[in-house]
Amino acid sequence: MSGVTILMVDDEVEIIKLMEIYVKNEGYTLLTANSGIEALEILKTHKVDLIILDVMMPKMDGIQACMKIREENNTPIIMLSAKSQEIDKIAGLSIGADDYVTKPFSPLELIARIKSQLRRYKQLNSSTARNENEIQIDELIINAASHRVTVEGEEVKLTPREFDLLHMLAINRGLVLSMDKIYTEVWNEPFMESKNTVMVHIRKLREKIEKDPQHPQYIKTVWGIGYKIE
Repeated sequence: MSGVTILMVDDEVEIIKLMEIYVKNEGYTLLTANSGIEALEILKTHKVDLIILDVMMPKMDGIQACMKIREENNTPIIMLSAKSQEIDKIAGLSIGADDYVTKPFSPLELIARIKSQLRRYKQLNSSTARNENEIQIDELIINAASHRVTVEGEEVKLTPREFDLLHMLAINRGLVLSMDKIYTEVWNEPFMESKNTVMVHIRKLREKIEKDPQHPQYIKTVWGIGYKIE
C-alpha cells in the first residue's frame, strides 16, 4: 500500500527511532511528534492515513489528543500505553481509538495492526463511496457511477436512455413525474406530444426489472398524470 503516511506521537525517542525502521521498510512515510499539541499542529497541514498515539505524554496526553482529533477527523488511531489493565484499554477505545497496543510491544505486531487498520479503513471508505452512488429500493439497486442495475442480485442490461429514465424516477422516489417532465429531462429536448416514446420506454423497463410487468412492483402508473417509484 504505497503513498501511506503515518503519524507517530510519542515522547520516547528510542521507540520512534525503532518504529521508523519498520515503517519505512513497508514503504510508508513516517511523521513524528513528541506531544499531543504537536500532533494536532501536524494534522492541520498534512494528510495522514493512520495515527499511532502514546497515552502518557507531557503537555497534552494521548487521551486528550485522541478526543480532539475525533472532533473532526476519522483517521484510524492506534493507542500505545504501558497500562495493561482492561479498564485502560476500554477507556482508550471508548474515546475513539481503533486499536490498543500495550508497551512493551513487538514492532512486527504493531506493523500487523497498522496494516489491519489501513485495510479496514480503505474498505470502509470504498463502501461509503459506493453507497453514496447507489440507490436501493427493495431488491432493486441502481449505481449512478457505474450505470449498473441489479434486481435480486442479478445484473439487468439497460440502454443509456432506459438507465436515465429509471434513475430519474428513483431519485424522485415517491413523487409523480409527468410524461412531459420525464421526456424533457431524459431526452433533453422540448416535449412535443411524445407520450408514446415515454410509454414505450417504461414498458421496456418494466419487462427488464419487474417480475410481473403487468403488475409492477417498482414503476407505478398514476393514471392521467405520469409515473412514480414508490
